[in-house]
Amino acid sequence: DIGGIAPGSMPPESRTIEEEGVMIDNLLLVDESEFLEGAVREALADAKYPARQPDRNLSDLRAQLAACTRGAELLHQAARDREGEVVSAYMDHVLANAEESVRALLGQLEDGAFSYAMDNGAQVQVAIRIDHATRSAVFDFTGTSDQQPNNFNAPRSITRAAALYVLRTLIDDPIPMNDGCLRPVELIVPEGSMLNPLPGAAVVAGNVETSQVVTDCLFAATGRLAPSQGTMNNFTFGNENHQYYETIAGGSGAGPDHDGTSAVQTHMTNSRLTDPEILETRLPVRLDRFAIRRGSGGVGRHTGGDGVERRITFLEAMRANMLANRRTVAPRGIAGGGDAKPGENWVERGDGSREDLTATDSAQMEPGDSFVILTPGGGGFGAG
Repeated sequence: DIGGIAPGSMPPESRTIEEEGVMIDNLLLVDESEFLEGAVREALADAKYPARQPDRNLSDLRAQLAACTRGAELLHQAARDREGEVVSAYMDHVLANAEESVRALLGQLEDGAFSYAMDNGAQVQVAIRIDHATRSAVFDFTGTSDQQPNNFNAPRSITRAAALYVLRTLIDDPIPMNDGCLRPVELIVPEGSMLNPLPGAAVVAGNVETSQVVTDCLFAATGRLAPSQGTMNNFTFGNENHQYYETIAGGSGAGPDHDGTSAVQTHMTNSRLTDPEILETRLPVRLDRFAIRRGSGGVGRHTGGDGVERRITFLEAMRANMLANRRTVAPRGIAGGGDAKPGENWVERGDGSREDLTATDSAQMEPGDSFVILTPGGGGFGAG
């Protein structure tokens, strides 16, 4: 939690960036080896929507500082052992090797395009143009929707990171992820679009949701992978005493030579769920069901992976939030493959009544109420 209008700092209804957390601009964190805790605490508290548990934020910052310090020490050690010029030269070699690996990949790809709608009506559109003579490419996102009044805008860096991820995953060579991968690629991302919004725009869903759509678009445009579940299924809940945030697995898309995988974190979700025993020990909730949602993947010559079902019952009053996508627009199949089943989420009240929720929604949970989440499957590949 870094503040904002909702516990967990993932508000479904944010419309400006200040509603999503404390904004810190150029704050001195360490001065002459001293961690400036007082200044950091003041920054976390001095906001319209302050951080709820600053002690946790301070622990995170100290851990990051420790990691950076250790990395710097190792670089200095390498420079002492091998000389700085040698270390610098090998850094350049790593970048050049990544560049050459991507150029070799681009030489095997063809032009392609894909347009993908989101549940809120916005769409991401990309055209990939390959220059085989120079083994380079243009990823052109012209045609993508304008900046949104909601929080599904994504800073340009998100699109850049998604492009880097896609290129790296299409390379079989064991190269480390680095910026050399993007040297042969020109990114065109129109300013003022939802992928390059103006300052002040709400962006909390950009990293966690819109990034998935960008990734699925790029993979589909290359013809190498059908869209996966296309959402992180961001689920947060909390009250004055507890805050919790998780992303939930779903189905991955199928490819020309493989089926999709069921019940996995797809693309940049990249997080493990809390163990049930820990979840129930630390929070006043009960995990009633967590299972594969059979038959939710798209059919085809290769079948998409299945999503999951997750059911949590609350033992204390809390506010629960879902920030997701692919509840209305299903994950697409490509090359003749079938679409997957979209996700669903609803609340089952203690009296047996049911309240259906949209992809981006909130609910006040009372003791005995259950929050039910069905995540999407992945798209199928090829006609069956």
